[in-house]
Amino acid sequence: MTSIILLSVFGIVNLFLGFLRSNKVLLPGAMLLLLAVFGANYADWNSEPASYFNHMLVVDHYTVAFTGIVLLTAIVLLPFSRSYVVSGEPNLAEYYALLLFSLVGAIMMIGYDHLLMLFVGIEILSISMYVLAGSSKRDSRSNEAALKYFLMGAFATGILLFGVALLYGATGTFALSQLAAAVAAPANASLQPMLYIGILMMIIGIGFKVSAAPFHFWTPDVYEGTPTFFTAFMSTVVKTAGFAAFLKLLAVALPAAQGFWMPTIQAMCALTLLLGNVGAAAQDSPKRMLAYSSVSHAGYLLIGLVASKGVLKGEAASAIFFYSLAYSIATVASFGVLKLVNDHRQNDSYAGLNGLGRTNPLLAFVMTVAMLSLAGIPLTGGFFGKFFLLAAAVGQGYIGLVVFAVIMSMVGLYYYLRPLIAMYLRPADENATPVPVDGIQSATLVVLALLTIILGIAPGFLSGLL
Repeated sequence: MTSIILLSVFGIVNLFLGFLRSNKVLLPGAMLLLLAVFGANYADWNSEPASYFNHMLVVDHYTVAFTGIVLLTAIVLLPFSRSYVVSGEPNLAEYYALLLFSLVGAIMMIGYDHLLMLFVGIEILSISMYVLAGSSKRDSRSNEAALKYFLMGAFATGILLFGVALLYGATGTFALSQLAAAVAAPANASLQPMLYIGILMMIIGIGFKVSAAPFHFWTPDVYEGTPTFFTAFMSTVVKTAGFAAFLKLLAVALPAAQGFWMPTIQAMCALTLLLGNVGAAAQDSPKRMLAYSSVSHAGYLLIGLVASKGVLKGEAASAIFFYSLAYSIATVASFGVLKLVNDHRQNDSYAGLNGLGRTNPLLAFVMTVAMLSLAGIPLTGGFFGKFFLLAAAVGQGYIGLVVFAVIMSMVGLYYYLRPLIAMYLRPADENATPVPVDGIQSATLVVLALLTIILGIAPGFLSGLL
């Protein structure tokens, strides 16, 4: 709760700081704020679970753990917004304010205990991202991305809200615990069709937010057109909060309806893995590749939902937590390198990475670690993320799904190695100069690479966090 209050208050304060027209104080101020919120979040770790807003929001270990991921992601992402400071971006205060508000929405999605709180959280997060997606005034693709994201997001939100209404009509409650009891022992069997339609519509709505197939078609165009800094935020914070909300919905509110939603989630999982990996392999731009890669990683996280079998705290839930952390760290690192390279070389194709191993060895090394982690190569966090998810699925008997996921991982090796080939095996342009990287950005990239390697060597140090 402290996190929400701090982010909300300082988000409003940040709007007024825009009148100062001094961008130099905004970045360090935002960094210090997020560090303070991160500490305040874990100050609740040893406290008893607490409910707020008339039992609509709960703060427990689950909320604190996933909130920690989104806050950590925002902290390590902020240094890559320095280009806005240097260029004198007149709307930087508003951008930071929207980021803080979007974090409020993400935390609400993680800690909700009431369907209306889930809806409010999704809307706060989504509206902020609609605006930030269209924030580039120099690139028409940014306007296109914002329009597509807004229109399709509005439809998805409408479908989600319709599902919430149907669930309420079938059970008479929005509270998750009461909803679970009403689904397990329905008072009126004639309302079961309404219940099942409501569940399906909610799955569609949340599936859109996490880029799960077949509701993922907005992702490549929106990711490509959105400024890279905000794309990184979108592909990490939004996905982490979305899956935390998805897991809580299925495990807390709808475990008794598992016979209905389980086949749906399994089908979405297989389709997401197929379309995400095949789509990524066909791209000529690393940014679009990472967009389809984000879709494929949604497929792996869906394996965790399948393996959870409606249990919030178990092997599968811990695997989702670990995978979300490892994925977020590697994704921020890869988008951070892409942003620095694209800003300097003005080339968003794979050719823009040519010769980076010679001109900027640090950037190439961090990009290599990130790509290997996303591919699930041993000694990286991504390897154990996939291992924990697949082990949980095997433990529940989903052998066929696991085999299919392993095959799709082999496809992933192809497109994750393409940036490495460009960086180390292809020469840079004759006039290519080293990409400028400041000290804070270099330190951040080193920390991200080290975290990825530590997660791949000693994943057990996170045991007990969920």
